[in-house]
Amino acid sequence: MDAAALPGLVASQDGEIVGLLTYYVDGNTAELVTLNAYVAEGGVGTAMLEAMKSIVRELGCERIILMTTNDNTDAIRFYQRRGFHMRELRAGAIAAARAIKPEIPLTGKHGIPIRDELEFELLL
Repeated sequence: MDAAALPGLVASQDGEIVGLLTYYVDGNTAELVTLNAYVAEGGVGTAMLEAMKSIVRELGCERIILMTTNDNTDAIRFYQRRGFHMRELRAGAIAAARAIKPEIPLTGKHGIPIRDELEFELLL
């Protein structure tokens, strides 16, 4: 999926881009594909997520899903604090992804091996 071709949101502050979010809608489900806040702890990610929730509710969505990897502890914390719950653990899924995209690193943030895909869900 090419995130650049998806609908999205841009957050700006004082003329500077401080956040980007992309999503995909399929029936009553919206998938949050990317969320990048370039200002840490400034509320940018939360504001973009809230805006997305409003948009996809208007489109008839009943839930938002997203995928992340086991090493992305910041994202896991962020989404759980905003009401998302872990819906599925796909143990070992990253090995299959590496077969297609060998540039996926073996270790991520904090030296944690990247192995598993986690799916989170928020009911709207």
